[in-house]
Amino acid sequence: MSRTLAGVRLPTRTTDLRLVARTARLVLGGPAYAAVALVAAVASLSLFVLSQNLRLVADVVVGGALPLGNRLVVLAELYPFVGSSYGPLQGLVLLLVAGAVGVDLAMVAYHVREHGLSAEGGGGGALGVLLGALGAGCAACGSAVLVGLLSLVGAGGLVLLLPFEGLELSALALVALGLSMYWLADGMRGGEIRGCPVDIDR
Repeated sequence: MSRTLAGVRLPTRTTDLRLVARTARLVLGGPAYAAVALVAAVASLSLFVLSQNLRLVADVVVGGALPLGNRLVVLAELYPFVGSSYGPLQGLVLLLVAGAVGVDLAMVAYHVREHGLSAEGGGGGALGVLLGALGAGCAACGSAVLVGLLSLVGAGGLVLLLPFEGLELSALALVALGLSMYWLADGMRGGEIRGCPVDIDR
């Protein structure tokens, strides 16, 4: 039996993880939903990367005097594993968060179209995307935004205690996106996706 926290089911068993993986695989097996996931992942990766370098994008890529080819090279080098803006761990986490955003939004699109969507499923996805935006890009910039948000409630100094330079925010984003995907998969339990039954054992 899955555990609950304040009446909300939490994934605590390997069968819960298998349910999420199987549901995501079935949803992404549809070409339209795979395209939604890919577009959402690329868009979120671009949003994370470009939002951390707005001035460079505005001054050099969009409004610069460089030839188009050079501007595209500058733009491409802002992305992880292409340029040197991100270390290997930061780049990997950024790609994981962007991929999770894509899968989560594809599952949301499927659930909205086929079954209707509960507020429980949609809230987790929005939280995951927000945390991803705060922490998946430049850790220092994400941390700076979080300091501003926490200072509104008098807790701005808490971010200085983070031992992994803001990667904790990305980890929180992955947890929130994982919970959202679990709640979506749990909401589709007992139904069918592309003719395949979704597990009904709890």
